[in-house]
Amino acid sequence: MPMEDDDKPRKKVSHEIGQDLSLLSVEELTERVALLKTEIVRLEEAATKKRASRDAADSFFKS
Repeated sequence: MPMEDDDKPRKKVSHEIGQDLSLLSVEELTERVALLKTEIVRLEEAATKKRASRDAADSFFKS
């Protein structure tokens, strides 16, 4: 009995910088843009937290 496409586990969406985009559909490209926007927000939040931690340490040791 053939398996239905719905029964197959979906491959996790990921993106590799510089990847060939010519074979992706508009929907796949849109998914990747959303994924990358979410990742940018996560990276910016992490940088903000690290900056605050570093500034607090600098302030403590300069006092």
